[in-house]
Amino acid sequence: MNKSYIKSLFLPLALGGMVLFSSCEDYLDVENPSTISQDGVFTSVGYANSAVTGIYNSLMGDNGYGSRISTLYPNAADDFRIGGTYNPLDRRGISGLGVSPDNTELNRPFLQLYEGIERANIAIKYIPASALYNSGTPAEQAAMRKLHGEALTLRAIFYHELIRNWGDLPAPFEPSADQVDLYLTKTDQDVIYDRLLEDLNLAVELVPWQSESGDPSTRITKSAVKGLRARMALARGGYALRRDSRQLERRADYKDYYEIARQETLDIIESGRHSLNPDYEQVFKDLHTGTSGGATHEMLFEIGAFGGNSKTDSKLGYSNGLRIDKTSKYGQANGQLEAIPTYFYAFDSIADVRRDVTLAFFQINKEDNKEMTRLSQMRDGKFRKYWTSIDGTAQNLGINWPVLRYADVLLMYAEAENELNGPTAQAMAAYEQVRSRAFTGNLERMGTTPTDQEGFFKAIMQERLLEFGGEGIRKYDLIRWNKLASTINGTRADLTALMNREGRYANVPTYVYHKPTPLVDTTVPAEVADFELFGGSVANAMYTPAPVTSPAEYTRVNWAASVDQSYIESFAVAFEPNKSELFPIYSGVLNQNYRLTQDYGY
Repeated sequence: MNKSYIKSLFLPLALGGMVLFSSCEDYLDVENPSTISQDGVFTSVGYANSAVTGIYNSLMGDNGYGSRISTLYPNAADDFRIGGTYNPLDRRGISGLGVSPDNTELNRPFLQLYEGIERANIAIKYIPASALYNSGTPAEQAAMRKLHGEALTLRAIFYHELIRNWGDLPAPFEPSADQVDLYLTKTDQDVIYDRLLEDLNLAVELVPWQSESGDPSTRITKSAVKGLRARMALARGGYALRRDSRQLERRADYKDYYEIARQETLDIIESGRHSLNPDYEQVFKDLHTGTSGGATHEMLFEIGAFGGNSKTDSKLGYSNGLRIDKTSKYGQANGQLEAIPTYFYAFDSIADVRRDVTLAFFQINKEDNKEMTRLSQMRDGKFRKYWTSIDGTAQNLGINWPVLRYADVLLMYAEAENELNGPTAQAMAAYEQVRSRAFTGNLERMGTTPTDQEGFFKAIMQERLLEFGGEGIRKYDLIRWNKLASTINGTRADLTALMNREGRYANVPTYVYHKPTPLVDTTVPAEVADFELFGGSVANAMYTPAPVTSPAEYTRVNWAASVDQSYIESFAVAFEPNKSELFPIYSGVLNQNYRLTQDYGY
């Protein structure tokens, strides 16, 4: 079908609009898309690659994984939340688990995800129909099939994000120009997931391994497809809020989907193509420099950020991450995500290397010194502006977003294997790979792996909390396990015990004392060791009682004292079970399609 333009954005909800087929400047320099037919685009591998690049570009930016989808939507559990006073009409309504349908933070990310689906639908239609796909040279056929597999996978990513945030939704699987009626009704999420799992099963056959394609981890490869298929299978087999019952339920055939997850992750493990980076910190530093990969290839898929703009770059390290004063030489970083105080004490007090990477309990002041934060104001330490080469007032820092790591593959395998067969030796070995890296040099503090099914599942739940903090995973894990409500209640109880210094929190100091010291900017352990704390090490300063009055020359910071009744009441303040697990559809979008309903109690 010849078209002089490509309908995009969100035509399935009758939001008409025109968008260029690809935002790749090289492609636009070759030929203006308004003068070439869609059929013509796919007569060239180069043009087709530019079209798929346009799909990738719908992942990033302020309304994608560069900010809102990565830093606002997931952070409302027991690891991180958005700081500030609850307001249902802004981003704090999201972390308070009581967002209004009129909250504008729900609008543009929703539309951008559908934009990505529309771009993918066009590529998925035209690539397999092209002459190169069917009768080109072997190299041309391989290239076009690879692009087809990438488009299928990217479409699945967009749909997965929509489902886990909004539940049942309109689900177009063909270009808008081919649809007779653009006013689509909602499709049950199970039906959508089943289609996506079929698509990804095809994509596995079309997309090569990374070692065969030579692609970076910002491009879809076979391992990424398999890992993402496992993740979506676990979502399909997990609990979800249902429109008809208004209850969290999982289907009777859920173990079929656990089997898919088990097999896909096992394939990745047995391929021998991936391993854990022995340096946990380096995994996240590499996101700041675009050098993920290395010998271990732990990062199976990350979303690339570039261009220094709100469309294709990210605000990671600025809107989340360690906080930096605006007059520092490193340049301002707001650090709007704050760690839940009890999260700090979920880690081993001495040996778990992940704690000080994940939790930034210091910030950088205007003199470029690091100074303590309150316990209630720790930031996400996996993203740090000073790990980049960008300073000054820049907010777009070119930091990539991690989507899938090998650590997740190992823990998904352990979870699926345990659900199907109990904690087998293979499941325990996968779990212990992740845990042993965290306790490098202190393996004696790892503890004993549970050998019963329920105990092993609880260990996996805890390990995923410790391993993936700030990576946008925890809230969705808790929902698919039907553990969000109980975790919120448990966290409130733990915060109360911390406030009262009871039980495991009995020795948490009311105050912590420090001397501001210059930033070392080498490694996190060196940074922490250089920080002058009263009591010496973190294990002493943050885990044992301290004097009420400040020792000479030390600055006092509220530690447990920062966790009071008002803080506890503000945690997940608007949570309602069997409602808050999903967002409402933005009212402006709802008004564009008379067949759409709000549902889920909104």
